[in-house]
Amino acid sequence: MATAISSQRHTGSRIKTWWTILKISLEERFVYRGDFALGTLMRFLPIITQIFLWYAIFEASGKNRIEAYTANGVVAYYMLTMISRAFSSMPGLCSGITLLVRDGEIKKYLIQPIDLLGFLLITRIAHKLCYYAIALIPFAFVFYLCRGFFESGWPDVQVLCAYFLSLILGFLLGFFIEASLGLVSFWFLEVTSLIFVYNLLNFFLSGHMFPLDLLPVWASEFVSLLPFQYLAYYPAAIFLGTIPPDQIWQGLAVEACWLVIFIIIARVMLNRGIHRYSGFGG
Repeated sequence: MATAISSQRHTGSRIKTWWTILKISLEERFVYRGDFALGTLMRFLPIITQIFLWYAIFEASGKNRIEAYTANGVVAYYMLTMISRAFSSMPGLCSGITLLVRDGEIKKYLIQPIDLLGFLLITRIAHKLCYYAIALIPFAFVFYLCRGFFESGWPDVQVLCAYFLSLILGFLLGFFIEASLGLVSFWFLEVTSLIFVYNLLNFFLSGHMFPLDLLPVWASEFVSLLPFQYLAYYPAAIFLGTIPPDQIWQGLAVEACWLVIFIIIARVMLNRGIHRYSGFGG
């Protein structure tokens, strides 16, 4: 009985600690809310460029449809991948972990009862909450102006639930992939080239630049074996109905497996990295 009460108190204390970290992280994000809001709004400018680019591609091809996509369909796809990328992208996470290791600031996580990955995950959740609090109105305005581009209309409730679940899984998958890359700094203090290669592969293979449906069959089969598609393409494909309903949950199960794999990789790398870490800096 005493053990159960002690366990409940310990759990309650940890929840209170994480909640406090989340509140502090939210407050930090809103300290420079003007700069944060301007940076958020500036991310909408590439939408215009991408729309003009794809309309130019369709005009040059002389076709009304490329594979399964019309010009309006491509624009709708691109706007949905923007939402996917807003969830799964983790700007500064990998480089931030590298700086923690290289400058010796990671020592504070080793001497305090705070899990490094848990702390970084909470702060990243705070970042996303602030981002969408500011970007919600611009997103709604852009989607209202472009509502005619969604030719198949709104999906049903089950598909919408799968779509939102894919966004959450994409957020967690993106976090643990980049966290794993950042933890490589325990072995190599400079990982800038690794980050560049990852971002390059991610931009092309996640479907952010173009729909993965347009790839040749052999390339599409290869990309389907990688986790990148779940960071941008897969949620958009669920919403647009390009994935058969009976295959949606199968794909989400595969995405969940990738998430578990990268959680394990990040945990193993953190544990082994700490055992070989030597403190540098003040």
